[in-house]
Amino acid sequence: MAKESMKAREVKRAKLVARYAEKRAALKKIVATTDDPAEAYEACRKLQAIPKNANPIRLHNRCMLTGRPRGYIRQFGISRIQFREMASAGLIPGVKKASW
Repeated sequence: MAKESMKAREVKRAKLVARYAEKRAALKKIVATTDDPAEAYEACRKLQAIPKNANPIRLHNRCMLTGRPRGYIRQFGISRIQFREMASAGLIPGVKKASW
């Protein structure tokens, strides 16, 4: 089980990413498309002023049930360990143990 502080930190990062998403996208578009070096430089400076945790790269997928950061299965939103336990118990519809 992950520490509550780690889960809270991820939630905080997700909120920051959502809050600055439009601003980041607009500044990155200016940097990529403008021909004026002064304008591009100013956009870069503003982009650097945005908090580092507002970058979506810093988000990390975590298991919804335990908060485990590794072995995450995107399709189900849980870790491999929880997936195996839930599938064995028949709690995930359409999933059954393979046999051939």
